[in-house]
Amino acid sequence: MEQILVDVNWTAVIVGAIAAFALGSFWYSPKMFGKKWMKGVGLTAKDANSPAHALFAQAVSTFLLAWVIGVTATTNSLSLAILIALTLSVTIKANGLWAQKSRYAIAVESSYILVMAVIMIAAHALF
Repeated sequence: MEQILVDVNWTAVIVGAIAAFALGSFWYSPKMFGKKWMKGVGLTAKDANSPAHALFAQAVSTFLLAWVIGVTATTNSLSLAILIALTLSVTIKANGLWAQKSRYAIAVESSYILVMAVIMIAAHALF
């Protein structure tokens, strides 16, 4: 238990989580993938306002992924961090296929997980 709390580089975890969460605001914006993604998941511009509980859940999940990557950094397990990110990405893809989202929307969602992981790994390399 101590390894997941004490040995973690909390600066890198927090910086990685904030940077990845901030990227999400741009990633799903109309300037990047937002318009086509919304169409692919069946939303309209009227639905664009994100409910607070969805943003909170995203913030928590982003922090948890950053924390998991922080724990893998303490054990020099980059391959495990990559495997975890790939697992999450494929799970997002599978959920999107079951929900019958467009292939574009699935690609946007599953690739965001991978980009988040890269940002979080980079935060550990820098801090």
